[in-house]
Amino acid sequence: MGKDYYKILGVDREATEDQLKKAYRRLAIKYHPDKNPGEKQEAATEKFKEVSEAYDVLSDPDKRKIYDAYGEEGLKGGAPPPGTPGGGFAGFAGAPGGGGGGGGGVYHGMDDEAARKIFESLFGGGLGGMFGGMGGMGGGGMGGGGGGGGPRRQPALPALPAPVPLALTLEELYSGCTKRRKVTRNIVDGASGKAVPVEETLEIPVRAGWKDGTRVTFEGKGDEVPGQPAQDIVFVVRQKPHPVFAREGDDLVTTQRIPLSKALGGGTIDIPSLDNRVLRVPLKEVVRPGYERVVVGEGMPNSKTGAKGNLRVRFALEFPRKQLSEQERAQLEAMLRDKM
Repeated sequence: MGKDYYKILGVDREATEDQLKKAYRRLAIKYHPDKNPGEKQEAATEKFKEVSEAYDVLSDPDKRKIYDAYGEEGLKGGAPPPGTPGGGFAGFAGAPGGGGGGGGGVYHGMDDEAARKIFESLFGGGLGGMFGGMGGMGGGGMGGGGGGGGPRRQPALPALPAPVPLALTLEELYSGCTKRRKVTRNIVDGASGKAVPVEETLEIPVRAGWKDGTRVTFEGKGDEVPGQPAQDIVFVVRQKPHPVFAREGDDLVTTQRIPLSKALGGGTIDIPSLDNRVLRVPLKEVVRPGYERVVVGEGMPNSKTGAKGNLRVRFALEFPRKQLSEQERAQLEAMLRDKM
């Protein structure tokens, strides 16, 4: 599990540039090494670099796209921005972060010098008047960024392909199924050394209970590059909207329209299930605004345990379009008087 840069900065995934700056400023001041002398300095310094790395990635649109698609592993493995040809981080060489700068095509995280530059770019001059300079970060005293001119560069890995959406209905996710997808990949011809396009059909076993965002990886089924391992193909589950149900965790939620007479007098409602059954739900109490009827065990299966969630039925009340006559109103009031 890679780092959660959004959690590190305390922002949500839709955070704007201004929100990122505010979060970074607050945390950078809190964890600045010069503000945490003595025994606290080492831990504060690591936290300071972590905050700097999170801001460096999320404030850069290209790095942020890659992080959102692939996480920290993809970011530091040299993945290209989703939807762009080629790979690598060649365009990032001049960024404040990058773990010491230079080319190489891979984002290397955060060293002391890079963290200092980010801090100075937002505060100006390192806030010498506030903290007395960047003494706690000087001289390459911490981490792997000192003395040797930054961390050793790792060899660039093959560019990661953009995830392929796998659209599935709620019924397919409820019962499980097998999907087949044709893919065209480049295979290196042993004789000529050139890439040759080849079409292949992949079978994807969909497990009952998978959720939107579930990733399915076919190792070595992507493009081949001379001298490097074949890429992987990654499918990402995308749940199609359903006309009756919404999914909340392992629960299914539906809103059923019922007339006011049924809300007051009870009865039953029939709800079609995802496996072609009809669920007959009795109404044994008055349906008030906000009322929710829970049917235990009629939700989605959990892909790991097999246990099913619940069906949660909410209601939209249908009222008469015409007002009651005085006689009808008097009769209704008389009927309801003893029920209140």
